[in-house]
Amino acid sequence: MESAVLPSGSQCAAAAAVAAAVAPPGLRLRFLLLLFSAAALIPTGDGQNLFTKDVTVIEGEVATISCQVNKSDDSVIQLLNPNRQTIYFRDFRPLKDSRFQLLNFSSSELKVSLTNVSISDEGRYFCQLYTDPPQESYTTITVLVPPRNLIIDIQKDTAVEGEEIEVNCTAMASKPATTIRWFKGNKELKGKSEVEEWSDMYTVTSQLMLKVHKEDDGVPLICQVEHPAVTGNMQTQRYLEVQYKPQVHIQMTYPLQGLTREGDALELTCEAIGKPQPVVVTWVRVDDEMPQHAVLSGPNLFINNLNKTDNGTYRCEASNIVGKAHSDYLLYVYDTTATTEPAVHGLTQLPNSAEELDSEDLSDSRAGEEGSIRAVDHAVIGGVVAVVVFAMLCLLIILGRYFARHKGTYFTHEAKGADDAADADTAIINAEGGQNNSEEKKEYFI
Repeated sequence: MESAVLPSGSQCAAAAAVAAAVAPPGLRLRFLLLLFSAAALIPTGDGQNLFTKDVTVIEGEVATISCQVNKSDDSVIQLLNPNRQTIYFRDFRPLKDSRFQLLNFSSSELKVSLTNVSISDEGRYFCQLYTDPPQESYTTITVLVPPRNLIIDIQKDTAVEGEEIEVNCTAMASKPATTIRWFKGNKELKGKSEVEEWSDMYTVTSQLMLKVHKEDDGVPLICQVEHPAVTGNMQTQRYLEVQYKPQVHIQMTYPLQGLTREGDALELTCEAIGKPQPVVVTWVRVDDEMPQHAVLSGPNLFINNLNKTDNGTYRCEASNIVGKAHSDYLLYVYDTTATTEPAVHGLTQLPNSAEELDSEDLSDSRAGEEGSIRAVDHAVIGGVVAVVVFAMLCLLIILGRYFARHKGTYFTHEAKGADDAADADTAIINAEGGQNNSEEKKEYFI
């Protein structure tokens, strides 16, 4: 029994010519296509010179398929779709799909374009060359689908400072899956992504847990996608709205030089900023009553004709639905002769002592307290020095008088003429009356 021998490419071509000659006109082209398709199944020989390239295209754009022959011998070139249906046979298009258009046809190339590419066009396309033996090569069309929608969703439209909120961003129906990146202003954040696949399409949802602060109010929260089908930046954003308790600051508007003397006037303005904006701002005097001559007008405090009794701490308080805060001003009234400018400023204190104090207000407060302490210390030191100097002067006067006093003179009647005596005993002996009463009439000056 003889083994079967497969027909060569030239034999197939000859058989096709004979069949085409005897076939009815209506079946002639169809018969040729079937015959050459069957011949294409014959294994490719070592002299392969048919080449093509894979194609990646974005959905809706144009894909170009090129079947190229390095060494042409005028053999027939054919292009088939993934279902093995003939798209082009030489320069003839049997497939009734007008999206396929012939770009170039020659003995060395068959070039076809596919417009308005959809995901259903994805797959392998075959190039066939009817040589001896026949050759076949395929190209893979990969269709990229950008996300259909990009949606960002915030758990709460308005958050309170210190609160942690959940934010989600969803990129729907893309191919391949989308990569999602988060930004708060210019700072990148890290989210957690989940991918769902449905009918070769992917939906990606990224979740971000964010603890908000008052500095985040009005800052854009950006969801940005990275995808091979997306050129440039595809992103969506939402602006954060954060409510926070007031920030209070006291500003001295008068006197301009900042030195408060007796008889002068003092005007303080309380600035309170918060969200929502504080409506009520109040002034109190800590541990004492407000002076009777103090005038309160909204955020302003005015004290005319200052005196020492006005010394103390004056507090501005403000509150909103989030919380309350205050700032203190330490007033020290100087004598009219004072020339040193005190460093007295307000101190912002939070309602809860465990919370952090504002660094700027704290530094101002310390400066004010230290300035007041220094002024008091200088006064005390000056008084002590004055007392010491006065005591030393008195001591010098007493010592001078003591050392300036000379020896006393004996003025008794009995001692007449005794001024020249060397001492008291000699004066008594030489005095009038002799030595009879010498023991009784001795007198000394001490």
